[in-house]
Amino acid sequence: MLTIGQLAAYAGVTVRAVRHYHQIGLLPEPQRDASGYRRYGPTAVVSLIRIRTLADAGVPLSQIGQMLEADASTFAEAVHRIDSHLRDEIERLETSRKQIAQLAAGDSLALPPEVIYYLDRLREIGASERMVEGERDGWILMAARWPDRVREWMPGKIAQLDDPQLVRLYRILSEIFESDAGDDPRLEEAADIMAGLAEQAYTSGEIDLGEEAHDDLPFDLLDALAVEADPRAQRLLDLMRERGWASWTRTRPERLAEPPD
Repeated sequence: MLTIGQLAAYAGVTVRAVRHYHQIGLLPEPQRDASGYRRYGPTAVVSLIRIRTLADAGVPLSQIGQMLEADASTFAEAVHRIDSHLRDEIERLETSRKQIAQLAAGDSLALPPEVIYYLDRLREIGASERMVEGERDGWILMAARWPDRVREWMPGKIAQLDDPQLVRLYRILSEIFESDAGDDPRLEEAADIMAGLAEQAYTSGEIDLGEEAHDDLPFDLLDALAVEADPRAQRLLDLMRERGWASWTRTRPERLAEPPD
């Protein structure tokens, strides 16, 4: 007859695990001997080894008791269910590993490859890293709201980068937001360019936002994101509204925007 320590050592588990199995009813607790010690026989050893084997295979403790009592057919069905669950868990963990690996990649976190390419193109045309980071965070907001639509929009957005006016805009804004100037007079020029580009996009339908254009929450978040990053962005918003546009993030005129409830 074995002590609890001997039982645990024979089965390859800890004494704490044995006590836990007693508490949850997986392993019957034996009667104590005259000295007050638990004594375990071979049946307990076999049961504990089976419990350990199932637990090591990934079977939840809550299901082990039923499996120990199941017939061959029921046991096989339970194993199949557990195997299917483990496959799903493995896929989830592999996805998590890929996402964790992207943490070191910076821009690629939470963004599709099409957006990453767009951000790299912004760097190529002379946008500052601060501007690129702002664009990145903005696209994270958009991709979370419309993950499929963002991919559809990107070819049009990338094509716009061939427009000298847009290149000029990014360079002006990069210079403004990299400087310590307050109400920079170049904000007026930036607003003029933005209004012109907005008019062009609106009339030509270069980028069709469809019904998404009437979902104000993401665009409100984009505006707020810009202001949080640099308070001077509020001045740019005001200048855009003076020119008849809701903001630089919307492709519809202010006059067509629906009034608040």
